[in-house]
Amino acid sequence: MHQPTIRIEALSPEFADAVTLLAATLSLPQTGDAGHALQLGPRGLQLQELGPDAAGPVRVDFVEGALAHRRQQGGGNGQMIAKAVGVQPGIRPIILDATAGLGRDAFVLAGLGCQLCLIERQPIIAALLADGLQRGRLDPEIEPIMQRMRLLQGNAIALMHAWQDEAPQVIYLDPMFPERTKTSLVKKEMRVFRPLVGDDDDAPELLVAALELASHRVVIKRPRKAPSIPGQLPGYVIEGKSSRFDIYPKKALKAKS
Repeated sequence: MHQPTIRIEALSPEFADAVTLLAATLSLPQTGDAGHALQLGPRGLQLQELGPDAAGPVRVDFVEGALAHRRQQGGGNGQMIAKAVGVQPGIRPIILDATAGLGRDAFVLAGLGCQLCLIERQPIIAALLADGLQRGRLDPEIEPIMQRMRLLQGNAIALMHAWQDEAPQVIYLDPMFPERTKTSLVKKEMRVFRPLVGDDDDAPELLVAALELASHRVVIKRPRKAPSIPGQLPGYVIEGKSSRFDIYPKKALKAKS
């Protein structure tokens, strides 16, 4: 897949020094023609598609917007994702989210009290996520949730093979799936990120590494009608209207006595 051209720019002069540092870290130019711009401004870091039909900017925002609404409306233990990872009375598993993306599912699980390690291999998406986590830690209301989330940038398969810490009880995977053949519009984030990340063609290897490391279960989020990841069938499935969770149990999660 052709990688899009991306430049980085400050939206106001006071961010120029930070942009110069980030440009060096991410090896991005600050000038020139590009299909996307990574922009730093008063609202944080954002990725903006450029051109006449461009979608709006994509940023990670744990404080306001859809995630805040979901949390304030009591997104609780009854959610499908909570059941999938094994949240129960007295049980808050330690989770590795090995395909973190924008961190939305991880934030939901951290809001339920789970400790999470997040891995994102695409450096620009990881930078957006790190920026969102940093801003979230400055908000007194969600700062305790942010403290339950830590981010690693790198290849999840390599990081899992070299894991030195205590094994996570649950490993959560949400691989990028092949593009739809229908003409319906995909989400703005998908439209912006698809050229950047492509498909997760190594999803079978990701599943193998996860099954080797997880102490209790591996959970894979899939579109409802998509096939399972090749290599091993899930033990059971939790299905919703548009998505499902394939569960690969290794042993039962138990409440602490």
